[in-house]
Amino acid sequence: MPVLQWIGKDKVINHHLDVPFHVLDRKYSFGGENSSNKIIHGDNLLALKSLLPEYEGRVKCIYIDPPYNTGNEGWVYNDNVNDPRIKKWLGEVVGKEGEDLSRHDKWLCMMYPRLKLLQRLLADDGAIFISIDDNEQANLKLICDEIFGERNYVEKITIIVKTEGRRYGFFAKTHENVFVYAKNIGSLVLNDIEIEGKEYDFNDEKGGFNLKGLRNRNVRAFNSSNRPNLRYPFYVNLNESDNNGLHEVSVTPKDGYTEVWAQTMDGLESVWRWGREKSERQIHDLCANKGKDSVVRIFQKERKLTETAKTVWFEKEFNSIVGTREVRNVFDNAVFDFPKPLSLMERIINIATEEDSIILDSFAGSGTTAHAVLNLNKADGGNRKFILIEMMDYAEGITAERVRRVIDGYGEGKKAVAGTGGDFSFYELGDPLLLPNGNINEDVGTDKLREYIYFTETQQPLEASREKEPYYLGTHFAQAYYFCYEKDRRTILDYELLEAAVKTRADGYVIYADTCTLSESQLEKFNITFKKIPRDITRI
Repeated sequence: MPVLQWIGKDKVINHHLDVPFHVLDRKYSFGGENSSNKIIHGDNLLALKSLLPEYEGRVKCIYIDPPYNTGNEGWVYNDNVNDPRIKKWLGEVVGKEGEDLSRHDKWLCMMYPRLKLLQRLLADDGAIFISIDDNEQANLKLICDEIFGERNYVEKITIIVKTEGRRYGFFAKTHENVFVYAKNIGSLVLNDIEIEGKEYDFNDEKGGFNLKGLRNRNVRAFNSSNRPNLRYPFYVNLNESDNNGLHEVSVTPKDGYTEVWAQTMDGLESVWRWGREKSERQIHDLCANKGKDSVVRIFQKERKLTETAKTVWFEKEFNSIVGTREVRNVFDNAVFDFPKPLSLMERIINIATEEDSIILDSFAGSGTTAHAVLNLNKADGGNRKFILIEMMDYAEGITAERVRRVIDGYGEGKKAVAGTGGDFSFYELGDPLLLPNGNINEDVGTDKLREYIYFTETQQPLEASREKEPYYLGTHFAQAYYFCYEKDRRTILDYELLEAAVKTRADGYVIYADTCTLSESQLEKFNITFKKIPRDITRI
């Protein structure tokens, strides 16, 4: 696999590991207290790192619209990398420098650690969508191949954003691109999109439907070897057919019914898209048909008129002027340059998510992603959640304000748009959890320290209750974790503390305290790993 090299790469390739964890300070909530929807004002590198303890591996869909690096825009992303060259490049506003190497170096140094953190936040069955134009698309492809894995490249979508083309350059450019990468291509399932004007081919007592094969066609990624739970037989009544010429199916054997398995393709045993329990629960949405080749196939009755999304999106609602018009309608004037159209974000979210998915946009801009999520939730009763990150000062006055107006409704008279309902909480980046000397920052609060300690130990979010065991964090892979910490006094790991505080049974224990009076043999006897809390004891 080709690997891209640039000046400064060695300083940023692992920089995401050195980025300090920061507290997210909730400033206010709108529409409901402690909303799971978040709008965060701050540098997205720091904000992404702060999300890891709660959201690593949980985000189903990520969309980002990073700076295209045309040389015409201004952008500042200071990563505080401890190298004079990187500080100089990433701490300056990129201006009209022309197509020179240093401008591309700066962009790559800015993007690389952010993409590393986004990859960690993405769920195993999730996908990231990245808007880009020709200035950096070749570089973006190479670093995404490196970070997400070349095998996890899904597609490059071409969006027609200006039908008549931009009137400069050798050709009138009409398009932008969206790169799509999976966290794990073997687990990725993308939804079809709805088709306007298409009619159903069949009808039953529930209404119209079309046939969608139940066999999973991605036989390389989904087969009996790696998805044995999806390999099971159906039983089909070939002796009778309904008004559509289709046959009844069952997941349990019946007299006179024919046993049907997913076909073997390319030497691999295919599997179904649904597990046995779902098939049994929704058996009335399944049917069978015997083809001219005498092969009996199982079908889902698809009651939505859909098709697989194509690689070129040319519909008028994706034109860039549409996004500008939509923001103008919300604010009564054009307050933001080049916002993405709502239809674009709604299509991406529909393709990549379910009704309870988490969607993240770390270059949030005017807040189109949140607007799209709220629209879709209103339309289908879903419970999708959004996380927006915006570093610029307009994060509150434009990004959050747009979301407020969308929730409550906006416009007057014939142009009035009803509110979607919903809520969000607005955050600022707070203090770091660790001080420059390596000690914990005791001003951030015990709850944040507990979350940080448990995450660094297990890479899992903290969910344990403290009602019965105040120091208990949680159990992971048969290891119980305890953070024996009091802000105003030292804690000592001894027999008294063990008897009073450690109640959970486990194969082993990791216990944080200020000091330990147990001997090595005693620690070994109880399978305890002692870890000293890093703080300035002289302050107590």
